[in-house]
Amino acid sequence: MNYYRPIVSYGKNRPKHAMPIAGGNAWFSEVEKLSRNENSTIITLKDVPGDILNNITRKRSNFSDLSMSNAHVMGVLNVTPDSFSDGGQHYDVDIAVRRGKEMLDEGASIVDIGGESTRPGADFVDRFSELNRVSPVVDALAKLGIISIDTRKADVAREAISQGAKIFNDVSALSFDPRSLNVLAESGASVCLMHASGDPQTMQDNPTYDDVLLDVYDFLMSRVELCLQAGIDLSKISIDPGIGFGKTIEHNLLLIKGMSLFHGIGCPILLGVSRKRFIGEIGKAQNTADRLGGSIAVGLEGLRQGVQMLRVHDVRETVQAVRLFEAMA
Repeated sequence: MNYYRPIVSYGKNRPKHAMPIAGGNAWFSEVEKLSRNENSTIITLKDVPGDILNNITRKRSNFSDLSMSNAHVMGVLNVTPDSFSDGGQHYDVDIAVRRGKEMLDEGASIVDIGGESTRPGADFVDRFSELNRVSPVVDALAKLGIISIDTRKADVAREAISQGAKIFNDVSALSFDPRSLNVLAESGASVCLMHASGDPQTMQDNPTYDDVLLDVYDFLMSRVELCLQAGIDLSKISIDPGIGFGKTIEHNLLLIKGMSLFHGIGCPILLGVSRKRFIGEIGKAQNTADRLGGSIAVGLEGLRQGVQMLRVHDVRETVQAVRLFEAMA
């Protein structure tokens, strides 16, 4: 099997011989052809299979009523006592609701509410505890903006969607709970399918891949196909390569450098790198709150490669960076 990664340039002044990526400001005129058994080669557009070329170039449909022609910021709202970056800060319902409103005022297009930490080594949270954490927050914020429920559990997703959440953001790509696919199909909600190797308690225990870029691509493609077979429209599906979820620093860097490969799946891409450990390691920032610069730098590299959504903790600063980035296209 061959894989096709567009070699990306960015800006509105696209040459006539080049083609857009997902109908946006990123464009390409050459492609890296990848294989598990052969060295990569650079090919021209005419040598790319038609279905792959269409997936790469096709303008994306609106995702949960958001135009994918512009970049969007998803604000992270962890209603947990133990998340890796902000655990405990928003554990109180009133504080969580206040922070969610702030994120929307700061320019977040989506607020992603989670009640179970998925940091490396995190303990499992039963669905009743998780529901008690997130339900009042979802109920309060769903009237004000687009809400995403960050959960692996079908019951939590069902309840949040009934309260007005529009997106089911599942770090297991619907594989943790066998009922999740049916909940999604019946609800009509949108979904974000993320790659993770193992569960949070064990995912950083020596993660290994044959080829991390191609392995993650194959996994996400298979999950998208599963959703399509269940009758879920492609316009309701987004993908996330899962930076930091069962990956070493080298794995993370390879995925970020090769991010444009995932346009071949044909869905909007969500990138979550905010305050991740690899940013602290490379950027010499042990404290998670000191990783803003690195988080924005990697996020903007994602946008340069055509990523449509960034999942972040620091909404105001990231929104400002995105606006300037797009203004200079």
